[in-house]
Amino acid sequence: MSAFRDLLGVAWTGLTARKVRTLLIMLGPIVGVAAMVGAVGLTESAKGDLKAKLAVLGTNLIIAQAGGTFGSQNPTFPDDAVHRAEAVSTVTSAAATAELASVVALPSQGGSDYYQAFPVPVRAADLTLPSVLEVPVINGRWLTESDIKLHTRSIVLGAGLAKQYAFLPGETRTIKLNDTDYGVVGVLGSVALDPDLDNAVFITQWAAEHDFATDGKPNKLYVRSVTGRTQETADAIPTAINLGGPDQVSTKVPSDVLQASAQADKTLQQTALFAGLLALSVGGLGIANVMSISVIQRSSEIGIRRAVGHSRSKIASQFLLESLFVGILGGLAGAALGVGIVYLVSSVAHWVVVVAYSRIPIWMTLALIVSVGAGLYPSIKAARLEPLETLRLG
Repeated sequence: MSAFRDLLGVAWTGLTARKVRTLLIMLGPIVGVAAMVGAVGLTESAKGDLKAKLAVLGTNLIIAQAGGTFGSQNPTFPDDAVHRAEAVSTVTSAAATAELASVVALPSQGGSDYYQAFPVPVRAADLTLPSVLEVPVINGRWLTESDIKLHTRSIVLGAGLAKQYAFLPGETRTIKLNDTDYGVVGVLGSVALDPDLDNAVFITQWAAEHDFATDGKPNKLYVRSVTGRTQETADAIPTAINLGGPDQVSTKVPSDVLQASAQADKTLQQTALFAGLLALSVGGLGIANVMSISVIQRSSEIGIRRAVGHSRSKIASQFLLESLFVGILGGLAGAALGVGIVYLVSSVAHWVVVVAYSRIPIWMTLALIVSVGAGLYPSIKAARLEPLETLRLG
C-alpha cells in the first residue's frame, strides 16, 4: 500500500510540476465533457421551458382561417361559423375574430404617417375570445356585453402593441380608429400560440358594423377541442363550417409548431453530442502526443528511477496514473463548466434549468477511458527506456 501511495505521489508531482503542460493536456477532456453536458442541458432546458408553456397554453387550440370561395379578396366565414364549429362533438369552445381592412389605428396625431405606412391590425372580436385562448387580460378588462348594449366605443390592446404605444396601467388613453375615438379599457396578455394577436387592437362586433360598415362576418376562428383529440377535431372543422361545400377552410394546431421546434432541438443536441465526442477524440490524440514528448523531456528522471531499481511496470504505472488524473480532473472541470454554461444561458433566456446530472458520470467515464487509452503508448514507451538510453535522450 505504501508503494502505491508513493506511486500516486510521484504521478501527481509529475503533473503539478508542469502546470501549463498539464492544463493543455486537460483541454481535450474539459471541452469534450463541457460540450456534452452543455448540449444536453441547454436543449433539455429549452424543452422544459416549452413543456411549461404548453402546460399553461394547452395543446388543444385550433386556428381556422377562411379561404378560397368564401370571398374573393378578403374571404370570410358565414355569420354562424362559431355555432357550426361548436356543433362538432369534440369542440369545447370557440370564438371568432374579423380583421378590418382599411382601418388605421393611431395612438397620437403625430404618428399618423408611420401607422398609415405600417398599419396596426384591427380585429372585431367575440366576447369569449380570452377564455377560448386561455389568456388573461393583464390590465383593465375585456370587451363586455355592456359595450354592445350601451354602444360604447371601447378598445383592448394586444400586449406587444401596449408596449409600442407606451400604455401605462390605469392610464386614460384614447386611440383613433380612422376618424373615430376609442377609449382603451384593457390589455390582453401575450398569446404565445398566435403572436399576431399581440400587436392587434380589438373592438366589438357592434362597433365594427356601425363605425366601419362591415358585414360582421369573421375570417378566423379559435377553437378548443377535447384534450387528446385535437387533430381529429381539426380535421372535422372544415366540413362543419363549409357543410361539405367548395368553400375552403384551413386549420392548424399552433402547438405543433412548438413541438416541432423541440424536435429540432433534439437534432441539435445529437449534433452537439457528436461534436463533444469528437473533441474528446482529438483531446485523446493531444494527450498521447504531449505525454510522448514528456517522456523524452523526462528521460533523465526515468533513467534515475530505473537505475535505483524501479521496475518497468512502475514506470509505466506512473505515466498511466498521470493520464488517469488528467481524465478525472478534465472530466470534473468539463462537467462544472458545462453545468455553469447551462445555468448562465438558461437564466439569460428565462428557461427552466434542466441539467442531466445522471448522465454526467457516463461522459466523465468516457473522458477517463479516452485519457487512459491515450496514455497507454507513452507509458509503454517510458517503460521500455533503458538507463543508458536516457543519457542519450536527456
